[in-house]
Amino acid sequence: MRVGAACDIARAPRQGVTQRTDTTAVRKDLRTADGVRIEARYEPYTGPADGSGTARDPGAIVLAHGFTGALDRPAVRRAAAAFTAHATVVTFSFRGHGRSGGRSTVGDREVLDLAAAVAWARAQGHRTVATVGFSMGGSVVLRHAALYRAEYGQDHAESTFDSVMHRGRTDGRTADPAGPRGAVGAAAAAPASGPGPGPAPAPARASGPAPAHADAVVAVSAPARWYYRGTAPMRRLHWAIQHPLGRLVSRYGLRTRVHHRDWDPVPLPPVAAVPRIAPVPLLVVHGDQDPYFPVDHPLSLAEAADPEACELWLRPGFGHAENAADAALLDRIGSWAATRLQAPAARPHHGSRDPHAPRAAGSTPGHAPGPAPDATEGTDG
Repeated sequence: MRVGAACDIARAPRQGVTQRTDTTAVRKDLRTADGVRIEARYEPYTGPADGSGTARDPGAIVLAHGFTGALDRPAVRRAAAAFTAHATVVTFSFRGHGRSGGRSTVGDREVLDLAAAVAWARAQGHRTVATVGFSMGGSVVLRHAALYRAEYGQDHAESTFDSVMHRGRTDGRTADPAGPRGAVGAAAAAPASGPGPGPAPAPARASGPAPAHADAVVAVSAPARWYYRGTAPMRRLHWAIQHPLGRLVSRYGLRTRVHHRDWDPVPLPPVAAVPRIAPVPLLVVHGDQDPYFPVDHPLSLAEAADPEACELWLRPGFGHAENAADAALLDRIGSWAATRLQAPAARPHHGSRDPHAPRAAGSTPGHAPGPAPDATEGTDG
């Protein structure tokens, strides 16, 4: 696996202005806490108004794509269109993907990209935000939820970590009882240093920027642990990430720019992150025909999570990530997220599960917000 951040090398569409691609969607460049430029798109809720016929805030869903995906890829656009029936949707391209800058760290510093997108969604006036991640994006939403915490019952105010400190390369570490407790801030703030290799700056706590925590989390086709090579597709993926020729193929064949440095330190694995997510509602979705990660991955995630806050859907016939998700599954995921956004503190019953999935051994169950017309893009650098 390769890590680190690098300078921006993809061009922004324009500098200094928000781009409206049609009458509803808005594009904007964001800045992560370590200074990488991330392209993002905001799409308003298209579902029905409330009973009075007035606009309401349905909350926002931030969609995190898989490795080699991007904001404009057809599968991402299809998922975003399905989710807008349930909530406002923010899509973005991870670093090293699409028109975003930097290079992919394959799930490490991508937590900062997601935090910037969540903070942008909250800055538009959305009080509740769900994160939905596919494959690599699934591992990112799990780690993000563990690293960016909120105190429930206090208007979702950003809090310090209890058992996780955000230091170095967005890795999760056990807090030193005698030392200062790590604080979480918005990832859209200006960086303390450049985005080159080396320790990533911890987001600074500030009263100005919008908070970056999630109120509900969905991980689709996510790995439970790093360095898995048990399937042929994953062995090919590791070659594309670790071998110089593989990274060349990734860059020009898959349009994904991968950093050459190894992880140092190794980030908190997803299976170690999920126990720290509760009481935030968590949904783990996986297919029994996934060619990358077999079902022991979602079973491990569900077993490690708080059973009072986690649901597991094992989908018969479902393959891998956003490319294999059909309209019915996307609609159900959007509905699940929207329900939790309207009552984010509610918890499912112990062992709750997808009622349409077969039981598997060991499984667990006012004013419409939006971007201001005069908003501006982040600058490219």
